[in-house]
Amino acid sequence: MALNNYIDAENAPNYEDMEKQFAVKAVQQMTVYWSLLEKIPGSKLRLTRLDDQILDHFKSEFPEFDPAEEIDEDKMKSKEGKERWRKFAMAYEKGDDKIDDFNFGTMLRKSPKTEYGEKETIFAVRMQFYAVEIARNRAGLNDWIYENAQKDAGKKS
Repeated sequence: MALNNYIDAENAPNYEDMEKQFAVKAVQQMTVYWSLLEKIPGSKLRLTRLDDQILDHFKSEFPEFDPAEEIDEDKMKSKEGKERWRKFAMAYEKGDDKIDDFNFGTMLRKSPKTEYGEKETIFAVRMQFYAVEIARNRAGLNDWIYENAQKDAGKKS
């Protein structure tokens, strides 16, 4: 039996170990990102080599998106929302614009005003994370994380 290079998410069995591995990787990515935001203002952070292109593409495909507002998870995960995001993400599947693990699951804060938390976080694909967080970073909406970390570091020393 030949194995495909991918898993058909629509028909894949629900493997508990696989889910745990996905969860571990998503939490690791979330932790690394938060740590970066504590060390570098988001407005100065680059997440990929294609940040400018991703942001321009995101603005053209989702002109209504306001990075300062809380994400409407129901709208994002509606049938129409999923299709719009799938089209957006697939542009980064291969070629010069390829983003590794572009469709890998990750954690995304609903609002740029909150830390990661159970009620403040949604499961998203990596390209959703990149698009939203690049937009937030460019708008300076994540700089508060760095500022708070610097204040806390000053109190400790």
